[in-house]
Amino acid sequence: MLKKVAPWLALLLILSLLAACSQGKGKSGASSDANGEVKLTFFNTSAEVNSVFEKLFETYHEQNPKVTIELIPTPIGGAQLEKFQSLLASNNPPTISNLDPGTILQYKDKFLDLDSEKSKYEGLTKAGAVENALLDGKFLGIPWTAQGYGLLYNKRAVEEAIGGTFDPASIKTRDDLEALFQKIQAAGKAPVMLHGADWSLGAHYLGLTYSLQSKDVDTNLKFVKGLEDGTQSLANNAAFNGLMDTFDVLKKYNARSKDPLTADYNKDSSDFAKGNAAFYFMGDWTWAVIGSLQGRDQDFGVIPVPISNNPADYGNTQIAYSEPKLLAIDNSGSSPAQQEAAKKFIEWLVTSDQGQKAIVSDMGLALPYKDVKVKSTNVISNAVNEYVDQGKTINIGVINYLPQDYWAKTGASMQKYLANVIDRQGLIDEVQAYWKSQAGK
Repeated sequence: MLKKVAPWLALLLILSLLAACSQGKGKSGASSDANGEVKLTFFNTSAEVNSVFEKLFETYHEQNPKVTIELIPTPIGGAQLEKFQSLLASNNPPTISNLDPGTILQYKDKFLDLDSEKSKYEGLTKAGAVENALLDGKFLGIPWTAQGYGLLYNKRAVEEAIGGTFDPASIKTRDDLEALFQKIQAAGKAPVMLHGADWSLGAHYLGLTYSLQSKDVDTNLKFVKGLEDGTQSLANNAAFNGLMDTFDVLKKYNARSKDPLTADYNKDSSDFAKGNAAFYFMGDWTWAVIGSLQGRDQDFGVIPVPISNNPADYGNTQIAYSEPKLLAIDNSGSSPAQQEAAKKFIEWLVTSDQGQKAIVSDMGLALPYKDVKVKSTNVISNAVNEYVDQGKTINIGVINYLPQDYWAKTGASMQKYLANVIDRQGLIDEVQAYWKSQAGK
């Protein structure tokens, strides 16, 4: 009898040993072992800085020899979401993912709830950074970059045109802006550059409509739901009409008015940087083009897009600001050891000298943190931070809840309006038709 049972006992022993050896092995392809060594994977959608992250992982490994981080790169400009989805489908999720907030929200059940880390990051970050990063009220992603946009200005171009010092705080209303544009045009310079791409017109400009309804994201989301079910109308909405009245001013003085839909991003950014247009509706990310440009001007700033002639109206003294990428930790296949190692790495990334230098100097990005030891060379980002430090920002977090095609579809309608193919009512009809098509989805 014993001879018959022994092989089964042996098999059980072998299975037990195998289980012990694989303890800590996560489904994500990242692993941890009995010696405390942990391997993490990092999915990166900021593809233009892949090499910077790889160097950071090497530095971190030198300081923490038991932690190895492997980059999962993505291509610039496409197929990023598809690659992430394929990793999830193959039961091989990354340990850490650098994603748009909307994607994290879409797959929120796959990510670790970081509520235990929330108070720490509220202490480390600038006011509103953590609040703006919340998704359905949960802290699922840690902010590591910040971006802002509005009307960028070329200081030399503006001051040469007006023959004196330009005070950005002097532009409090739409009429203030148009009066300035008239002076610039009279001096023979183009007042403003409008970039005609659908993402700039649909997401960044028209998208302000949804964020300017109130300072509360939930209220703004209810407004969007109202557009879907037909209980809200753009025709009598103050924020929308104010934005479009200002857009008419921008369109009138646009440096690209003869061919408004060319949308050559590098050329538009370069022309602005060299003073061929005094203002530019764009964000601080354009420094990636401007920063290394030969023959450019040196001094740039940003002012809000005025949406009315009442200086006290929300939006007239604030600029749009958000954390466009968040770092989320997998909760569908990673072990507790990997999750703890991931938390420690992210904290090191945003607080250490090496991490901050890589983000601010090497990547040219802004950190939404209080104690940043590295001075940014991004002049526009520094100008944005002045508004952030004063609390003068528009919370555009509602966009995290919008359909992924909203900016392309409504941006196409804005392009028609910019090119005078449709009028204001035609724009309203097309945008509202889009939102009604989303009802029940």
